Amino acid sequence: MNNSSTEAETVSDARGTGEADMSLADVRVLADRILANVESVITGKHDAAAMALTVLLAEGHLLIEDVPGVGKTMLAKALAKSVHCTVNRIQFTPDLLPSDVTGVSIYNQVERRFEFQPGAVFANIVIGDEINRASPKTQSALLECMEEHQVSVDGVTHLLASPFTVVATQNPVEMEGTYALPEAQRDRFMARISMGYPDAASELDMLHSRDLSSPLDAIDAVATGAELVAMMAAARTVFVSWPVKQYAVSIVQATRHHPELRLGASPRATLHLVRAAKARAALEGREFVLPDDIDALVIPVLGHRLVPTSRALGSRGQGAAAASDILERIVRSTPVPLGGATTGADPAANGNGRPARARSATGAGVTG
Repeated sequence: MNNSSTEAETVSDARGTGEADMSLADVRVLADRILANVESVITGKHDAAAMALTVLLAEGHLLIEDVPGVGKTMLAKALAKSVHCTVNRIQFTPDLLPSDVTGVSIYNQVERRFEFQPGAVFANIVIGDEINRASPKTQSALLECMEEHQVSVDGVTHLLASPFTVVATQNPVEMEGTYALPEAQRDRFMARISMGYPDAASELDMLHSRDLSSPLDAIDAVATGAELVAMMAAARTVFVSWPVKQYAVSIVQATRHHPELRLGASPRATLHLVRAAKARAALEGREFVLPDDIDALVIPVLGHRLVPTSRALGSRGQGAAAASDILERIVRSTPVPLGGATTGADPAANGNGRPARARSATGAGVTG
């Protein structure tokens, strides 16, 4: 899935030329086209596909965590193939070296000097398959890439292509031969999602559609690199009112003082939560963020950053379930701003003036 570096330069150049030319209505039309393309490959997983596109438009990184065989890598490939930009895939293994990811300086005997050979991370979309199978040393090679969009090798800094997104997958069940992602790296992922098993109808459709060939071979790019850059720029213009910002901060602050959490969400998490909310609003063609956007993103954006106490884990076994339960309770107990999402009254308010709660991107209902 590797493409030429010329294409990467074209996408990067587009950021400085026409990134403010797309309206939010056009963003919604193009987003629907991308989602339809992805869902032609991954059926019955609209929420997961929409969350992946939300993270892409918010210029973040996505962690897809689930058991083997549910389509984690297929989702990442379908999203990458739907946009005409450079894509590299890295299969993380225990013997993978940091230089395989970032690049290495090789001595040129003819010119008698060292030349930098870019690694797999030099692309617009980087798919990291089974990221937790690589050693901590190799995993740490992504820290600078994901946060600063650059690579430092032998004292020289090399800028990455723009836009730059990492879509990583990992299996949370099989622990043998894996290395858990450190908190510093988990915090760099804007969101974590799970695919879940398909329903019976989707599984039957999968048997029919993949009888002779893979549906991934049948799709083509439905958006150019320049259009992707313009969509990102349009998402950045979405308005976030002061009450909604306070609402997001209140939720994040509550995680830092919760008695069932050893580690709460970071300030970076607050930034990611609001940026993702802006992208979600843009995907719906809205010019402003609602409290519902924050509610829908709390679990996927904050859940993987939290470390529950041993008492909170209880019989759940996995920290993800405990973190989701705690976040749902925090959202229910946090006062919702009444109005103020726009310059006027909140258009999402129901009959009693309270904004209606949205369902979270993981499918769990959040009630007010």
